[in-house]
Amino acid sequence: MTEAEFKKHLDVAEKSPREIAAAVSDLSEELLRYKPSPDKWCILEVLGHLADVEIIYGYRVRQILADTKPVIAPIDQEAWARNLNYLSSPASELLAFYGLGRHHNLRLLRSLKISDLSKSAFHPEIQREVTLADLIVRISGHGAAHLQQIDKLKAARNL
Repeated sequence: MTEAEFKKHLDVAEKSPREIAAAVSDLSEELLRYKPSPDKWCILEVLGHLADVEIIYGYRVRQILADTKPVIAPIDQEAWARNLNYLSSPASELLAFYGLGRHHNLRLLRSLKISDLSKSAFHPEIQREVTLADLIVRISGHGAAHLQQIDKLKAARNL
């Protein structure tokens, strides 16, 4: 990853919390909880996922930077959504937590050197090393993917 690519990914990642907050501002409680089917997430669950995954990204970045031969702990995002009471949290709190977590993680990432991006951790789910550069690409696209999901849920409910 070049320095320009690195900066671009961080800039994209920085926009996601604001874009998602704008997309869900003034949504009714009914729309925040709308599920197209029982096995799909509602917008509130997406917000809970974003808040929790920011913790995960932060931990993984720190593992890669600080630990010797780190191993990434896999998560079951469906189990997290089912068991961590996402539906009991106000959207405003989940958004605030996501935004603050992202801000804190970006502060660390912006302090890195390009040479740091080749540091890695073993990811048991995919059975290979994952570099910090790989993780940054994932972080930068994560919010945008869920913004599309939110837009689809809003459109489906308004049909």
